[in-house]
Amino acid sequence: MTEPQQTTTSTGKVALVTGSSRGLGRAMALELARSGFSVAIHYGRNQAEAEKVAAEAQGFGVQAEVFGADLTAPANASALVDQVIARMGRLDVLVNNAGITRDTLAIRMKDEDWDAVLQTNLSSAFTASRAAIKHMMRARAGRIINIASVVGLMGNPGQANYVASKAGLIGLTKALAKEYGGRGITVNAVAPGFIQSDMTAELNEDTRKAYLAGIPLARFGQPEDVAALVVFLASDAAGYITGQTIGVDGGLYPH
Repeated sequence: MTEPQQTTTSTGKVALVTGSSRGLGRAMALELARSGFSVAIHYGRNQAEAEKVAAEAQGFGVQAEVFGADLTAPANASALVDQVIARMGRLDVLVNNAGITRDTLAIRMKDEDWDAVLQTNLSSAFTASRAAIKHMMRARAGRIINIASVVGLMGNPGQANYVASKAGLIGLTKALAKEYGGRGITVNAVAPGFIQSDMTAELNEDTRKAYLAGIPLARFGQPEDVAALVVFLASDAAGYITGQTIGVDGGLYPH
């Protein structure tokens, strides 16, 4: 028999995590809920999984609502933010986590694969942030957390579109931090390395060993490792941290 989750003290704040029906996004949303944030769960395709995440988050005694939006369409990210504010009353934390991959060597990459990855991973983060900032400026407070990647710092063959999108997120983070710090809004990026997922579970043993050989901690990270940093950056304790890119990569790429 599963024991009931322990309810937490509400912060009174609302966090939107894009792409939170599974994987890293799910872990972030649940850790925010565990820490007392009401959470807006966003999905692109799988509403059923998003509903499960929301139900689990509600077990911590916070509000959790589900929102669907196709972030490959330019106008949908800003509309998503507006819908969250309309239904939940406010938005204090935006975590731009939604992302896709369309991997191949640059010479073989189709224009539509470049465009889809840049739109979902980078452009939607910009438009969502722009919409959120308008609300946060009135409150003179807010947190924007962009989920980048270690490959946005070090590059990776076969991922020109993905690398460009994540490097762009890092640049966007620095620009927005400088533009809106005076309004009480912090903007930071998190750069995960190799995190345990369905993808890493499918790697053959030789590939796993090759990847692990480059990680000083000699293990893949867990989604909860990333989620813990996101919760910290969303908290009052991180109020003097902005414009930073913080790696969660086991020492793979020190910076």
